Amino acid sequence: MLVPRQTPFLAPRYMFFAGITRSLAAPAERQGMRPKKSRPYGSWSSPISAWMVAEGGRGNSALPREIHVDGRTIYWLEAQPREAGRSVIMRRDPDGRVERVTPKGYSVRSRVHEYGGGSYCLHGSTIIFSNDDDQRLYLQEASRSPVAITPMPSTPQGLRFADGRVSPDGRWILTVRESHTSEGVVNDLVLIPLAGDAAPRIVHSGHDFYSNPRFSPSGRQVCWLAWDHPRMPWDGTELFQARFEGNALIDVQRIAGGPKESIFQPEWSPKGVLHFVSDRTGWWNLYAAYERGTQPLAPSQAEFGVAQWVFGLSTYTFLPDGSLGCILRQQGQWHLAQLWPETGKIDVRELPFTSYEIPSIKSDADGNVWVFAGSFSEPPGLVRIHFERGEVERCAPAPRDLDPEWISPAETMAFRNQDGDEVFALYYAPTNPEIAPPKDAHPPLLVLGHGGPTSSAPHYLQPEIQYWTSRGIAVVDVDYGGSTGYGRRYRERLKGRWGVLDAADCVEAARTLVREGRAAAEARLIRGSSAGGFLALCVLVFYDEFAGGASYYGVADLEALAQQTHKFEARYLDQLVAPYPQEVRVYRARSPIHHTGQISCPLILFQGLEDRVVPPAQAEALVRALQTKGIPYAYLAFPGEGHGFRSAETIERCLQAEFAFYGRILGFEPADDLPPVPIQNL
Repeated sequence: MLVPRQTPFLAPRYMFFAGITRSLAAPAERQGMRPKKSRPYGSWSSPISAWMVAEGGRGNSALPREIHVDGRTIYWLEAQPREAGRSVIMRRDPDGRVERVTPKGYSVRSRVHEYGGGSYCLHGSTIIFSNDDDQRLYLQEASRSPVAITPMPSTPQGLRFADGRVSPDGRWILTVRESHTSEGVVNDLVLIPLAGDAAPRIVHSGHDFYSNPRFSPSGRQVCWLAWDHPRMPWDGTELFQARFEGNALIDVQRIAGGPKESIFQPEWSPKGVLHFVSDRTGWWNLYAAYERGTQPLAPSQAEFGVAQWVFGLSTYTFLPDGSLGCILRQQGQWHLAQLWPETGKIDVRELPFTSYEIPSIKSDADGNVWVFAGSFSEPPGLVRIHFERGEVERCAPAPRDLDPEWISPAETMAFRNQDGDEVFALYYAPTNPEIAPPKDAHPPLLVLGHGGPTSSAPHYLQPEIQYWTSRGIAVVDVDYGGSTGYGRRYRERLKGRWGVLDAADCVEAARTLVREGRAAAEARLIRGSSAGGFLALCVLVFYDEFAGGASYYGVADLEALAQQTHKFEARYLDQLVAPYPQEVRVYRARSPIHHTGQISCPLILFQGLEDRVVPPAQAEALVRALQTKGIPYAYLAFPGEGHGFRSAETIERCLQAEFAFYGRILGFEPADDLPPVPIQNL
């Protein structure tokens, strides 16, 4: 049974995660007699280098993703930071041999909605994938070179494809297509032949967005999701079903969903029953669509779905015994469970993992469940789990070069915001086995604001966080109101309050830690990327409690974002801020660019010059304002980088520059030999 929301899995405040406490106990005892040096916070020497962080990539874009299964052979995607961040398909055969499938010169990545996902699919051992460079679909068989199966668009990357599935007879691929023309961007569902010269055929259009086209096992039915502006997929989507005859969709019917119901991952069971996840009760729960109507499988205050920022996500899979393997979250905590539809029973498995992020779950011919699992002591890697036999095998673990002695364990944190609502966060204390913290001093605090803003704090080992904590800087990662994993009500707290509620929650998290003696009041910092960058800018503009901060491709001008951003998020601000342009005054009042005179602390900015989500013009306008106002700042721009840095060299340079910047403004001397970072107006 799932524990009710009122009784969290980890009830005590600031309680160590049990698995991490056990794994760290022995090393702590071994080094207890080692003489320690006393050094000021921030000046501690650490073996966790910026390059070590960069090699693993940064953030969600670097995580493995998109599992597909062919019998007993497993496929997945991996990023290659050393190869300019290209993504490749990996394959594990039944004997456990792992090899890279994608040849040089190709990168498996879709740019539909700019964020992509759903970049490849299988038919047996045949792979159909989207190539990043030209966004064409390619067919790759056995050891043969990939062959393009979609035409070269008249404009670069003008036709993009994502989330495709091959028909059971192998004749067609049904996929989402995004067409970029001089007249705008159009999304539709298209049917593409896998043999012959027939042109792609539009089989459904008229909605602003599509996802999850799926054939039934017989091939005679198709389902898909669609939604329209101003909704995002976590606000409201519609689930459709139709008969597939010849090369057309017949008798289209809406099965579920609407403006205030978010549907996630429609999928056909092996017996042809359509399943899906819906948040109609306020929680993303599983349902099945029968002729007599839709029925919940296991009503509970838990989240079986996630925000569909990218394609190709999955949180449940069908097992041979009729049960389902499920990824779920309760009160922000990740779990893997087995669900029996006939009885509604849920068995949450006790496993040594705290994360199944960028969820992807599949089952193989032997009834194994395949997921990407990680914990606060190891990053996500490919894991095989057999529920009945109790087997857990790490089949393609992510590299981890961190000695457990250097790992700062995550502690859960809960506090009340100014509205009296409960807010959650993860706190990481400074940890270094060779250093004794200075007496009568509190550490600097780095507040992290995750992106989205409809996202959440990661629950796996992040070398980037350990980079800071091992040098004597505390970190708190805040799941401010608007984050996912806590139900629809928590997610919708941010509606109309972006830049206000999230900023207040992060400030309150820092205040709480200062009151409890876990952070220095005069040395609070904040950083974030994208929406998290906007949050950081808002905190630095509208509060005067922080010593400095960093914005990675953050939003500075809400009005410019509403006018310039890509189609997927073109109306997102209607939900987060207010309808535009009717409420333009609200946009200007919330935009940091119009209040730079209120910033009284230094700021460092990082920007990709190929960013299509938050264009470089945003950062450049902010730089001009900071220069005019005489506010200390640093600005680093990177050609070839987009929204989310992928190159290892870029990631290393940014982390080193940010650390050097903090050392200058807080007055500590880093132990690292860091390249200089020019700070203007200082």
